[in-house]
Amino acid sequence: MRKTIIEALLLVLTSACSYSQTQGRRQTTPTKAEQEILDLSRKKWDWMADKNTDSLAVLFDDKSVFVHMGGSWGKAQEVNVIKSGGIHYKKADIHSAGANIIGNTAILLNNITLLAVVGGNEVTNPFIVTEVYIKENNRWKLGSLSFTKVNTPGGPR
Repeated sequence: MRKTIIEALLLVLTSACSYSQTQGRRQTTPTKAEQEILDLSRKKWDWMADKNTDSLAVLFDDKSVFVHMGGSWGKAQEVNVIKSGGIHYKKADIHSAGANIIGNTAILLNNITLLAVVGGNEVTNPFIVTEVYIKENNRWKLGSLSFTKVNTPGGPR
């Protein structure tokens, strides 16, 4: 009897945990527009790793903002930090990514593990990165990029 009760409780707890982890996550295939912005985001991570500041300067809106663990700043400082090597985004392992498009605005959430060199020190951190893009004249521009450090790399979002 005791074993049956314990098994029933475990089944209920497992079901509840499974249900709660899927809430807020879309289970559908991205639309064409969502896939376009997800692909652009992946290119952005490549450009950051390659220190391709010319492409990044075109992608970043002049009024864009960047929020890091150590502060926040605008487009010019972000481009200069990347160009100078103040932050070298060596590799972003993307565990999951999702896009929501509202009118001409796209909001992306990326669950990543970032390998970077900051101030000469190589560091690896798990982040949820929020990206906001605005479509103007048929072209996506990055308006905001924010890093939120999380405790578990690759965990559910």
